[in-house]
Amino acid sequence: MGIVSRGFSGRRRTAVPELPPGQYLTEDFPVLSAGPTPRVTPDAWEFTVTTETGTAHRWDWAALRSLPTQRFTVDLHCVTKWSKLGTAWEGVSLDTLFADVESTAEYALVHSYGGYTTNLPLEDLLDGKAWIAVKYDGEDLDAEHGGPARLLVPHLYLWKSAKWVRGIQLLNDDEPGFWESVGYHNYGDPWREQRYWGD
Repeated sequence: MGIVSRGFSGRRRTAVPELPPGQYLTEDFPVLSAGPTPRVTPDAWEFTVTTETGTAHRWDWAALRSLPTQRFTVDLHCVTKWSKLGTAWEGVSLDTLFADVESTAEYALVHSYGGYTTNLPLEDLLDGKAWIAVKYDGEDLDAEHGGPARLLVPHLYLWKSAKWVRGIQLLNDDEPGFWESVGYHNYGDPWREQRYWGD
């Protein structure tokens, strides 16, 4: 029988983070886009929430930056199977932007500079689930990652977090966006591996 020192419990194991099915961990922040990177300066940037009745609520850059911001750390999951954990952001909660918006709509179609769109149930943008992000890792958001401002909806695959966001259109009926209309899943929950129609 071998001798074991008191208190010896074997080698420590490094905790492996839980990832959604089919994902792998990356330390990088890959840049994937459906087209060329729009170059929108803050002085030209505007964000509009348009209700189903056509009422428009607008913020220019100065108005957005005058709103209270939150710092938050979230995990990101891309449909191309990479995940990046513990990413640090700063932005304005959609709850703040929607505080004075009256609507009975259940769906949202997000619009970006450059023409990109993506759809979500409105409930996935509220109750602390989504932000207009303006900083990443303490720095202003680079254009490659959606700057000057992007939508961030971290509980869904990253294509739902539209870069270069310019507006949200509220709808009574769901309307697929860019990737959804070419076969990506309409909802995109990484934990249910909803990558494509039929998943």
